Amino acid sequence: MSGKLTGKAREKALAGLKGWSKVKGRDAIEKTFKFKDFNEAFGFMTRVALVAEKMDHHPEWANVYNRLDVVLTTHDADGLSDKDVTLATLMDKWAGKAGKTTKK
Repeated sequence: MSGKLTGKAREKALAGLKGWSKVKGRDAIEKTFKFKDFNEAFGFMTRVALVAEKMDHHPEWANVYNRLDVVLTTHDADGLSDKDVTLATLMDKWAGKAGKTTKK
């Protein structure tokens, strides 16, 4: 189990994430990824799902055609943890390497 991020550790971790925003009313972060088409979006989700399962950390997400809306929070910690930052960083890296565009 990961502990909840607080104080300066939280500020530092969130400062390193580009395009992620705080979810209103929750201790969570969110981002929308936009891909060329459904196939790219679903392929990305599949790659992330395999890693998320190994991490025992599962994103909240919704996919419509080429758009993927993601919310990350750690339910066991009742808020943001290192697991969320790790998964967000990985998602950004994979989306960027594949030439996919991301937007808030």
